[in-house]
Amino acid sequence: MPQTKSLLTIKEASKWASDFLKRDISESNISYLVQYGKVRKYNDGNSVFVDIDDLKKYYESYYGWREMNYKKRLGNDLNWALSFDYLREKDTTKHVHRLHPYKGKFIPQLVQYFIDDHTDDFKNDVYFKVGDIILDPFSGSGTTLVQAKEMGMHSIGIDISYFNCMIAETKLLDYDFLSLENEIKKVKQAIAGYETDSNITAFENELLACMTDFNNKYFPSPEFKYKVQRKQINEEKYSAEKEKEFLRTYNDLVKKYGIELNHLFAKNFLDKWYIKNVKKEIDFAFEQIKKIKDARNKKILAVILSRTIRSCRATTHSDLATLKEPQVTTYYCWKHKKICKPIFSIKTWFDRYTTDTLYRLKTFAKLKTDSYYAVIPADSRTVDIFKEIEKQNKNFYEILRKQKIKGIFTSPPYVGQIDYHEQHAYAYDLFGFERRDELEIGPLYKGQGMEARTSYVEGIAKVLLNCRKFLADDFDVFLVANDKYNLYPVIAKQSGMRIINQFKRPVLNRTERNKSPYSEIIFHLKNGK
Repeated sequence: MPQTKSLLTIKEASKWASDFLKRDISESNISYLVQYGKVRKYNDGNSVFVDIDDLKKYYESYYGWREMNYKKRLGNDLNWALSFDYLREKDTTKHVHRLHPYKGKFIPQLVQYFIDDHTDDFKNDVYFKVGDIILDPFSGSGTTLVQAKEMGMHSIGIDISYFNCMIAETKLLDYDFLSLENEIKKVKQAIAGYETDSNITAFENELLACMTDFNNKYFPSPEFKYKVQRKQINEEKYSAEKEKEFLRTYNDLVKKYGIELNHLFAKNFLDKWYIKNVKKEIDFAFEQIKKIKDARNKKILAVILSRTIRSCRATTHSDLATLKEPQVTTYYCWKHKKICKPIFSIKTWFDRYTTDTLYRLKTFAKLKTDSYYAVIPADSRTVDIFKEIEKQNKNFYEILRKQKIKGIFTSPPYVGQIDYHEQHAYAYDLFGFERRDELEIGPLYKGQGMEARTSYVEGIAKVLLNCRKFLADDFDVFLVANDKYNLYPVIAKQSGMRIINQFKRPVLNRTERNKSPYSEIIFHLKNGK
């Protein structure tokens, strides 16, 4: 280790970076930079050190310039206060907000910003209060409903997708945790027993041992990542050679243990995207869950299983969000910079997610209020909200009938970006829910052409026209949208509303590979009368 005063321990580096950036930088943040080769690691045998000059170069090249870069690309009207750039990922995915992956959801802090009772230089009025009713007609995984529940407001969520409604409902249900933990234990034991009767465990143990030795030799971490970052190695050429080299070992082990990889005739999503052994294990686990008598326990365990199988798809780690081709062999992982493998068993992931889910549910149970909520699997263009609430909860219906809905906070689908049913195709195949893809507004498969935009405007306007029948006269509507085609002024007009304000916010921490500066607008609408 070089003898220089510029070297800092992880703890010292955390303090230095916090002072330098005037924001909290944790020790785990520094460890991340080391882990992923962003800064060089120094080691004296006892402690890990980083160079202060490395840190300064990194932060000056990214954090300090990010706001200026975003405003240069997106305009000076960008409201940086709504970037929430001071938040860590664990803050934006707090408690039940990470109960199940969901593409295209907004962070809970954005909801809270507009529905809580604070004011600032940008938000100069209070729009909702405790006891008000908030509607989300595109409720997705239930972010608005969860935040309303935490803040003492009643909420109604509507979504065309049965599975989306299931995710939202399981976040909000009250659980008997002793009963739930017992059911989880039984299902976990059944899965463990199923694995014991197969040769998967022995196969994976030997495969992992071989992979570890190979990766330690040819992809040592973080040295390899550091060299890649600085273009000291031709990553594409080197990784292709080593990928091919290890594949021989993999094929020998598959043959040795008789592992079934492919479905010869893939009839559905599950057959195509899961190694045959995994598909059998999924079916077995679901049969165990179906035996559970308590409806709440059955639902949350089904969601845990869905979250599990999403992580067990036969794909590369880099393509998990957007599937390309099934991956049934070992491969060079561009995300982790080493040889990785497909999933051969659900047990590890199911165990991890049951523990995580229990923690999240228990955390939220301490925060949520006794306010009412309702999740309605329906078309927001036509649903009779009053009638549906009356069927679900008479007490909530009486409140609704008396005071009506104070407003809306929602993020409508962006035109031509996501097929919402398809993103959870594995769950629809497993649970047998009816798919209603044809009722989605602005799906990816319809594109972004003129016809698609016209249809989108008509669809969103119909939703607002239907929903306003159930709103109080002095309503407030907030729509989170990426309106690159300037459709929302037309939508507002067609729905009899007027845009009174709009907030342009940068979207940070995107999961897609495309990290280009990106913004969205929160439109504030009132009665057009």
